[in-house]
Amino acid sequence: MDIIRDTKPQKKKRKLMWGAGAVGLIALMIVVPRLLPTAVPSVDAATVWRDTVEHGTMIRQVRGPGTLVPEQMRWITAVTAGRIEQILSLPGAEVERGAVIMRMSNPDVDMQLLQAQQQLSQARAGLAQLRTSLQTQELTQRGTVATVRTQFLDAERTYLTNQRLFDENPDLVARADLDRSRELTEELRLRLQVEEERLQVMGATAQEQLDAQAEQIARLEELVEFNADRLRSMQVSVPVGGVLAALEIPLQEGQWVQSGQNLSRVVVPGRLKAEIRITQTQAQDIVIGQVALIDTRTDTIQGTVTRIDPAVRSGTVTIDVSLPADLPPSARPDLSVDGNVIIERLDDVTYMGRPTFGQANQRVSIFKVTEDGSFADRVTIQLGANSVNDIEVRDGLVAGEVVILSDMSRWDGFDRVRLRGS
Repeated sequence: MDIIRDTKPQKKKRKLMWGAGAVGLIALMIVVPRLLPTAVPSVDAATVWRDTVEHGTMIRQVRGPGTLVPEQMRWITAVTAGRIEQILSLPGAEVERGAVIMRMSNPDVDMQLLQAQQQLSQARAGLAQLRTSLQTQELTQRGTVATVRTQFLDAERTYLTNQRLFDENPDLVARADLDRSRELTEELRLRLQVEEERLQVMGATAQEQLDAQAEQIARLEELVEFNADRLRSMQVSVPVGGVLAALEIPLQEGQWVQSGQNLSRVVVPGRLKAEIRITQTQAQDIVIGQVALIDTRTDTIQGTVTRIDPAVRSGTVTIDVSLPADLPPSARPDLSVDGNVIIERLDDVTYMGRPTFGQANQRVSIFKVTEDGSFADRVTIQLGANSVNDIEVRDGLVAGEVVILSDMSRWDGFDRVRLRGS
């Protein structure tokens, strides 16, 4: 008789064994590669930027772009609106003081000058007419005063004669005639007083009227001179001698320009200065008197910081750097340059090239190349003061060690990388 055996426990045990083996295999595939040198990620040594840590004197500098500008420059602007008829001198030409560089026209300016001259002529004619009229009135009034005085004296004599005869014999002069002569005398005395006062008033006000008219003429003369200056300004001349510099937007003949618009600028021959734009976060250490090196792409010029703009514009602070009088041929107005301002000298410090990451006074991790140059291990260092190209290392590295300054953020999960091709 056959006995039926239960095979389910054996199958279950076999499945557990197979599962445990699979888990172990997966664990070996994950752990073992990490333990083996071949699991270290590789980096092409030619693509990384390496630098050697040094010990000694580090010069702190800040850098910024800038432009060479003349220390003396004069803008020439349009006094009045007009049309450019002729351009006599182009940018780059040397001009003397008073030289005409451009001719303009505006019929309205001509008309305004003619109208002002006409008003001045009328005012001068009015002054002559007023002077004649006042003199005539004064002479007429003097004649009136003389006539009234004669009448008064004649009436006074008649009254005195009648009074004497009436006192001697009342029958010689009638009482009515005596009273009439006395009244006529009083009337003429009053008229004489009035006419004399009128003559005084005419003499006093005559000069005031003449002065007022003369003042009006003076204002009209100023108006004529102003319009004449506007007309003369259509012949654009340079107030100082120098070299004409180009405008950002060149002007053309036939173009209409507005009053106050820049027509040209004159650069006075002489010394140049550099205007350097420094990032606002780096400008806090700059002081007047510091040495600055100006790079013209072909020459390096040493200058001195003479001015620091108190305002921040577009995230930068503008500084002026004075330059020596003897400049190389590469130094020209409006030339784009780079400026390095020397902040300070740090003696007896450990420093390296400035990496692509990390700021001053921060603690960062960086890859240090091993002695054989095949690997790079991650180390943590403390940074100090920074410069344009260098940065101080306060802890974590010693002189002679080689570090990688390139961006290694894609290998943040690894503490060691292999330098392939080194």
